[in-house]
Amino acid sequence: MKLNELFHKWIQTVKQWWEKGIIQRTSRITYDVIWNIILFFIVIGVIGLFFVGGVGAGYFASLVKDEPVRSEEDMTTAIYNYSETSEIYFDNDVFMGEISSDLYREEVELTNVSDWVQKAVIATEDAEFEEHHGVVPKAVLRAMFQEVTNSAVKTGGSTLTQQIIKNQILTNEVSFERKAKEILLAMRAEQFLSKDEILQAYLNIVPFGRNANGQNIAGVQTAAQGIFGVDAKDLNLPQAAFIAGLPQSPFAYTPFQNGGKVKDEEGLQAGLSRMKTVLSRMLEAGYINQDEFDEAINYDVVGNLADSSSSAFEKYPYLTNEIKDRAAAILQKQLAVEDGYTIEDLNNSEDLSEEYSIKAERALSQGGYKINTTINQKIYDKFQEVTKDYNNFGVEKVARNEKTNEVIMTENEDGEEEPLVQPVQAGSVLIENSTGKIISFVGGRDFDIAQLNHATQAKRSIGSTAKPILVYAPAMDLGKVQPGSIIADLNVGNYSWLPGNYSKNTHGLVTARKALTSSYNIPAAKVYQDILPNDPVGKYFSKMGFSNITDIQHEIPSMAIGTFEATVEENVNAFSTFGNDGNFVDAYIIESIENIDGDKVYQHESKPTKVFSPQTNYLILDMMRDVLTQGTATTARAYLNNSGVDWAGKTGTGSSYTDGWFVATNPNVSLGTWIGYDYKQSLDSGYSGRNQAYWAKLVNAATAIDPELMAPSKNFNSPSGIVSRSFCKTSGLLATNTCSDFGLVGSDIYNAKYVPTKKDNSLIDGRYVEVNGEAVIAGENTPEEFVKGDGVAFNPEWLEENGYDKLGDLSQLFPRNNSLFSGVDIPASTDEIKNDGKAPGAPTSLSKSGKQLTWKKSSSNDVVGYRVYRAANPDSKFNLIGNTIKTSFSIGNSNAVYQVKAVDYFGKESNTSKALEVGDFSEPKEKKKEENKEKSKDNEKPTEEAEETAKKEEEAKEETAKKEEEAKEEEENTKKNKPTDDDTKKKSDTQQ
Repeated sequence: MKLNELFHKWIQTVKQWWEKGIIQRTSRITYDVIWNIILFFIVIGVIGLFFVGGVGAGYFASLVKDEPVRSEEDMTTAIYNYSETSEIYFDNDVFMGEISSDLYREEVELTNVSDWVQKAVIATEDAEFEEHHGVVPKAVLRAMFQEVTNSAVKTGGSTLTQQIIKNQILTNEVSFERKAKEILLAMRAEQFLSKDEILQAYLNIVPFGRNANGQNIAGVQTAAQGIFGVDAKDLNLPQAAFIAGLPQSPFAYTPFQNGGKVKDEEGLQAGLSRMKTVLSRMLEAGYINQDEFDEAINYDVVGNLADSSSSAFEKYPYLTNEIKDRAAAILQKQLAVEDGYTIEDLNNSEDLSEEYSIKAERALSQGGYKINTTINQKIYDKFQEVTKDYNNFGVEKVARNEKTNEVIMTENEDGEEEPLVQPVQAGSVLIENSTGKIISFVGGRDFDIAQLNHATQAKRSIGSTAKPILVYAPAMDLGKVQPGSIIADLNVGNYSWLPGNYSKNTHGLVTARKALTSSYNIPAAKVYQDILPNDPVGKYFSKMGFSNITDIQHEIPSMAIGTFEATVEENVNAFSTFGNDGNFVDAYIIESIENIDGDKVYQHESKPTKVFSPQTNYLILDMMRDVLTQGTATTARAYLNNSGVDWAGKTGTGSSYTDGWFVATNPNVSLGTWIGYDYKQSLDSGYSGRNQAYWAKLVNAATAIDPELMAPSKNFNSPSGIVSRSFCKTSGLLATNTCSDFGLVGSDIYNAKYVPTKKDNSLIDGRYVEVNGEAVIAGENTPEEFVKGDGVAFNPEWLEENGYDKLGDLSQLFPRNNSLFSGVDIPASTDEIKNDGKAPGAPTSLSKSGKQLTWKKSSSNDVVGYRVYRAANPDSKFNLIGNTIKTSFSIGNSNAVYQVKAVDYFGKESNTSKALEVGDFSEPKEKKKEENKEKSKDNEKPTEEAEETAKKEEEAKEETAKKEEEAKEEEENTKKNKPTDDDTKKKSDTQQ
């Protein structure tokens, strides 16, 4: 009750307050107070928001104040400027491979990317991609909150557009400034680029870990090929989901290790788990249904990974390195010129050269260039196969230091030192003469053993291959020699330096053609020193692409025999001048370079340089033809399958036999081969033949692939101005009757401008005798029976003019085997025989063998012949029955007694030899005397006419016997002097 009363009382009080207006006044005051308080906080809040917004805006503005306002062109250029691996192509647009790079990437159009990939990327990386304008505010705020609070879980806040900006324009730096710039630029990029353009750029930019070769990759096409072995357009759902998950953590999720090996099961789990996450998000976004999800989850990713494949470098190490170096050199110059520098600036500044070399290599590895080369893939592959299969290069040797001869040591797999064993290395280059295209080359026998490119980088002594290009062709062009010019292969003449010949022998008077064909050193050295004042290095040699010519080499006589060092490419390139009518065209490999847009930034242009006249060029070619047909390179021709092709070439040997060369040209191409040890040790005997056989195998292999190129049916064309002339074999001048009468006339072709105009003055008619087996001009008192009628002799004035008078023994002028003066005796000396006033010594040891008298020659040195005497019996008078220059004389079998006397140059006769009785004279002498007396009484004395008749009959018999004997001896000598096959092989005993 009491409670009810209290409640009623409270009600009455409230009524009174209401009636009196007390409640109304109080409520209004409270409301006003509360509203004012709320209003106050609203105003404060709004002011705060404006303040914070202003501060935030100001802070944001301060972060991006240094970022320039980029134009549409600048933005799009920067975004699409992602690196792409450059590609190399063989001739005829045959793909070779990619240039080695730190990051492999291949661009692809969005239309060629699987829809599954596009949906997977959007679902995983940017679910609101189609709606936002470059930035998702709530995602940005969430990411900023996580960053400020240092949250352990970061969900990320970058759209695909922001990721493009970060990768292509900004850096990966973690800062508010970089994030602010990223937001600003992303919003700006959305104004210029469509969603498809942004998605395409993203798919070409982001990294995707490693491929099956262990190489770092970027871009979805490279990832599809490198991870699953398919194009991006052919990726299925699970493959697309796996690849789409990689960009978040490429190297954690990639299935491959650094070397290309597949990770173990534990290592694969991260990537497989990420794939399931991607599939889940695709399911949530409605891109796939539950059945597709379930099927994709069970896909065997590991079982469908790509197999590793050999890269271009692994398959073509020498070639790809060479192409990369040459392409970089081209781009280096272009980039420098674009920046306002000149080629001279590059050459004169090491720092500048290094700077642009780095820029060029970077551009090459990231610029997506297409490099077109001159290399014929089929021929190149065949050259490597022939080199690998050829087993006759020579033996391996323990490497030794060239100067100290110390053994070179190397470290084996166990880390222990052992002697380095080196094989004979090889290098070869095939060049098209008219264009300079390098069609193929051999860089070495095994890149794993030696990375040095022996075709383009190794500089070696070129040996006698220098003789055509530096000696004979320049000399002929200058009119100093012609093929028929005579040169003394002797150490005689006014020359500062003369080398020895390869064979250590000399060969007398030889033609320039013969000297080159057989590669004699002495004639080459003489001809070169004769033209040295004309600077053949500067006027000819330097025009043919040789790179390391120094000033002193313009003056060194030994350049004549190839002491100069050059690469195989340089040497073959020089010989291609002969194959191109005397015009040099610099060899090259890079045909053109195209940028990522397909525009040509470089196109090679061949520029011929005239070196030799057409007449000189043809003459040297004709001389070098003989090198293959009868000179030092007959082995090469013997191994050719198409021996009818018009090849002209030259062998060469480095000093101490360290290098073996053969370089030859035909109307289309030039091919050269080199063999040698990297540490410049001597090659074993037979090296030249082995190298020539290798050369021929390369020719045969290339001919089988492209016979039109390698085996032209046409020969080298003889230009106008080439004439044929006769010359005297002793001087090279016009033949005289004396030359003709004695068979000393030769014939060769000449440049019409330089045919000989003077008549020969080297020979004179003369009477001569043989002294000690040598022809000597007969003296006034020399007995006529020993004089060879009308003969020929060297003109003393001519000998003196050429310095040959100092030889003493003129037989040195005669070529070996006397092939030049076949069947002709020429006095070997003009020195007078000194008269000692004494009669010559008598012959000794007179004996009879069959029908021949034989004896030992006189001990005197001036004997010209022997007189033979006969008596009917020991008591009869001796009569002269004949004479001879030999130590034998033909007689019959009748009983007689013989004596021989020596006769000297001055007509003095020696004492008689001991008498030789032939037959039986055993009857007592006294009885015989008595019988003879009786006979003389009984018989009439022979008339003078009868005695004369008997004497003539006897002389006729003796003359007949003598001629028969001489004919027999001549036949035997002919057989002895006939060259054997071995002699023929040895005739090229010269430095090759």
